[in-house]
Amino acid sequence: MSALGITVALLVWAAILLLVSIWRQVHSSWNLPPGPFPLPIVGNLFHLELKNIPKSFTRLAERFGPVFTLYLGARRVLVLHGYEAVREALLDHKSEFSGRGEIPAFQAHKDRGIIFNNGPTWKDIRRFSLTTLRNYGMGKQGNEGRIQREAQFLVEALRKTQGRPFDPTFLIGCAPCNVIADILFHKRFDYDDEKFLRLMHLFNENFQLLSTPWLQLYNNFSSYLHYLPGSHRKVIRNVAEIKEYVSERVKEHHQSLDPTCPRDLTDCLLVEMEKEKPSAEPLYTMDGITVTVADLFFAGTETTSTTLRYGLLILMKYPEIEEKLHEEIDRVIGPSRTPAVKDRLEMPYVDAVVHEIQRFINLVPSNLPHEATRDTIFRGYVIPKGTVIIPSLASVLYDNQEFPDPEKFKPEHFLNENGKFKYSDYFKPFSAGKRVCAGEGLARMELFLLLSAILQHFSLKSLVDPKDIDLSPVKIGFGCIPPHYKLRVIPRS
Repeated sequence: MSALGITVALLVWAAILLLVSIWRQVHSSWNLPPGPFPLPIVGNLFHLELKNIPKSFTRLAERFGPVFTLYLGARRVLVLHGYEAVREALLDHKSEFSGRGEIPAFQAHKDRGIIFNNGPTWKDIRRFSLTTLRNYGMGKQGNEGRIQREAQFLVEALRKTQGRPFDPTFLIGCAPCNVIADILFHKRFDYDDEKFLRLMHLFNENFQLLSTPWLQLYNNFSSYLHYLPGSHRKVIRNVAEIKEYVSERVKEHHQSLDPTCPRDLTDCLLVEMEKEKPSAEPLYTMDGITVTVADLFFAGTETTSTTLRYGLLILMKYPEIEEKLHEEIDRVIGPSRTPAVKDRLEMPYVDAVVHEIQRFINLVPSNLPHEATRDTIFRGYVIPKGTVIIPSLASVLYDNQEFPDPEKFKPEHFLNENGKFKYSDYFKPFSAGKRVCAGEGLARMELFLLLSAILQHFSLKSLVDPKDIDLSPVKIGFGCIPPHYKLRVIPRS
């Protein structure tokens, strides 16, 4: 056969493959929600702005409605936009949409642990971990006491800055990291401990890298991009280093384990492993326990740390709001008593500001991906098993009917006409349903107690004019990343 004949045959074959690919995608979409027409191989990649995917979802929702279909490569994705669609999916269809969509950057955690587990063990592991977290959050050694003790260390560390400018990234993050470390390892780090700072650096770096356009691309096209150079390799190395550290702690705990007297959550998981009878598929393994603890360590540190850091920047932008916070804290708590959870009932303005910070910063805008666990009828459409589900939290937190002027920071979003705290069911920064954030209760408590303690003792001073502070996130992807900044804290007494 001549070279020309071979070329023609290859072109015909490529054209046939292209037509088959298009036909399969169209045919499989007949019972799916509407959406833009996908291209072969890349799908709807060009319909998304990788630097701001939530913005792209809003634009597509205006065209196709609150429930629409996308293809990211070969992955079929169902996007849910707006309160009604998100709530219906996460609560009314909580079992059918409770799977976890794959996140290739966390391949080392796949089908183990809590956050990234889509295997048969996730429900039991999550249930036991939540029960244990709840138990460790109660009593004299409960979470309130842990946070109050750590708040004192944080205040002392802030005093040592002596009014000089400093980067709050890791100093502020030390407090939530130590709280979760105590629950997981019965351990507290000094704020200048090198290993401690290294771990927080890894958490922070991963959260930032996961929010870059390249990682958005990688997590949807990893089969094509895995062997290419890029920041996904850094994320994978960081995940491995964190896992190795946690693995060493788990092994140490196993060697010194007293099943009658567990010291922390790691011990509780190990006790369950020891109690298991030998089986072909054990629920608890050393590797599974390591991933579970690593999941909680990362999530329990970085989310609260970033929220606090973003919150301080917002308060410097609006000194009049900070002043109102000082007034309420002085009236209810005074200058020296440690803030307590019970104070929240008498501090509606502080409570409203904490909620508005979480709403405004929109920390995880597109949620973590869910997955349909079986073929499901949703709003008259057939959603096949394995479809990736993206319930857009940004579309709920920025609903302009529930939160007028959602782009503006307004504590009044959570206050009624009498100045009392006003609950909103649209407040979903922790998601909802069977995959709701396992540490929601701990995070809520930390944010209230730590922010109250900081403002009880210090005034915040920006290095630039407040009107020049830009609150726009520097990256929007897996998370919304706050701008880098420095500040001064001035003792109030």
